[in-house]
Amino acid sequence: MQHIGIDLAWGLKQPTGLAVLDDAGRLVHVSAVRTDEQIEAALAPFTAGPCIVAIDAPLVVTNATGNRAAERALNADFARFQAGAHPTNTGKPEFTDGDTRGGRIGRRLGLDLDPRSGRDRRAIEVYPHAATVALFRLGRTLKYKNKPGRALDQMRAELLRLIDLLDAVVELELGAPFAALRQQVQAATRKSELRVAEDQVDAVVCAYVGWIAVRRPDEVTTYGDAAGGAIVTPTLPPDLQPGPRVAAPPPDPVQQAIQAYADGRPETLVAGTQALALVTGLLDDAGINYLSVTGRTKTIASFAEKAARAVDGVPAYPDPARDITDQIGVRVITYVQSDVEAVAELLAAQVRVIDDRDMGRRTAQQGRFGYSSRHLLIGVDPGRAAELPELVGRVVQVQVRTVLQHAWAEFEHDIRYKGTVPDEHASEFDRRFTLAAGLLELADQQFTAIRERLRAPVPGDEADDIDPDDPRIAPRELAAFLAGQYADAGWSRPDHYTWISGLLLELGVTSLVELGEVLRGADDSGITARMDYRYPPGAVRRLDDTLLAGFGQRYVDLHGNADRRTALATRLQRLAGG
Repeated sequence: MQHIGIDLAWGLKQPTGLAVLDDAGRLVHVSAVRTDEQIEAALAPFTAGPCIVAIDAPLVVTNATGNRAAERALNADFARFQAGAHPTNTGKPEFTDGDTRGGRIGRRLGLDLDPRSGRDRRAIEVYPHAATVALFRLGRTLKYKNKPGRALDQMRAELLRLIDLLDAVVELELGAPFAALRQQVQAATRKSELRVAEDQVDAVVCAYVGWIAVRRPDEVTTYGDAAGGAIVTPTLPPDLQPGPRVAAPPPDPVQQAIQAYADGRPETLVAGTQALALVTGLLDDAGINYLSVTGRTKTIASFAEKAARAVDGVPAYPDPARDITDQIGVRVITYVQSDVEAVAELLAAQVRVIDDRDMGRRTAQQGRFGYSSRHLLIGVDPGRAAELPELVGRVVQVQVRTVLQHAWAEFEHDIRYKGTVPDEHASEFDRRFTLAAGLLELADQQFTAIRERLRAPVPGDEADDIDPDDPRIAPRELAAFLAGQYADAGWSRPDHYTWISGLLLELGVTSLVELGEVLRGADDSGITARMDYRYPPGAVRRLDDTLLAGFGQRYVDLHGNADRRTALATRLQRLAGG
């Protein structure tokens, strides 16, 4: 039999929560919908056979005024626990002529509305407030409903308490769907968001009441009757005493941090865009080769999940706003390990590096193969504060790894953290991941050797990518030439060779012979000394600075340099010794 809970909204503007427990007490469905059609469609897989549908809403209303008999009887027991039911009568617009949404849903699903019928397809009316008082021996109801004067933090804390109580019920197996509801509650930044999760939690309560009514009918009390309306709820323990009124709980620092993060996320998104542009611009300006640069800003749900983590009962992040340092992240994927080093040295030279951790080195020092990545925490220096105002005072995590290291990390994360590894296969998977990590480290070394070998000049008959109608120096020829010209420089991105070939064309340089003449008299050591590179510049950056030193203002004024003339003017002044 399926045990279905419906926390039914009396109108269509608010969400309706749905939950389904199977015979073993497993939560097999939870969702929020609005229309009757959506309710029927969502529950169709569970209502075809035997089922009990516990609905938090009146099913039968016949009295013209005041309370139904069911409400009067329930209130006599539960009002002192602040769990009394509201009056229901046909004088209210929701129940004109005795028609109720709950009754319509029951009839739509083909259910018997008599709670005492014992039929294997029936609906019962339930009331979560009274149910939670009886089930969990509460001295008063939990204040998670939106009422005047209730703050979001208070409502969230009370709803999380109910979630904890349900999670502790040993005969229920609520699993991942319920854990996702907890995250929704923790991440909610508005009462409307809390309401959607609240309705689903209430639906789980309703489903549990239905589960008890079927399996242990002697533990529930039915107030009223089928003719005038009946409410089924777990029986109130006779020794339970009402609890005193208590003040609102003190603010939860974790929830305050989540709320503050949610409130400031629009500005954080802008800062994330600025961080991505900063790192990409630095790499491009330095001429360092890379495969990709991507950025992301932590979602509210992800921040909430991390902020709530605990290790052995101790918060993993005591001050989430400060301790969670990957709120803004930038990831740089390079081709070989030497490029990882070049990126790290560039950032150390150009921005404020707060922390620098070589995760691959840590793994190696432990005598293991595994996760390899360079993690740097950076902040903007005062000189860029005006240019990047949203980054001032913020920390950006930059992860730098090779494409092979990235492939291993992504696959390992997907399998171990997003998938499910059976316990009996855990040791085998560990061994295979270790073996793969070792093989990828060898592959990285071979790619580095290949790159070093490619620094040799390319034979003329291999230059098959030259377009005879293009007056520019072919990018492949230029790359080979610069590898010999600047033997100590790193490789640059392929598109950068194409870009600087266009600048050479503007200068009238259309062959390697002409370029050789231009560079013949260049003072490479003097240029290097004046630029004082604190990172390994790429070959294109070395050529860029040489052309700037040789052609001066003419180079600055080239059409292809229109978007960077200010930066070039600063560099020209530095080359001139200013």
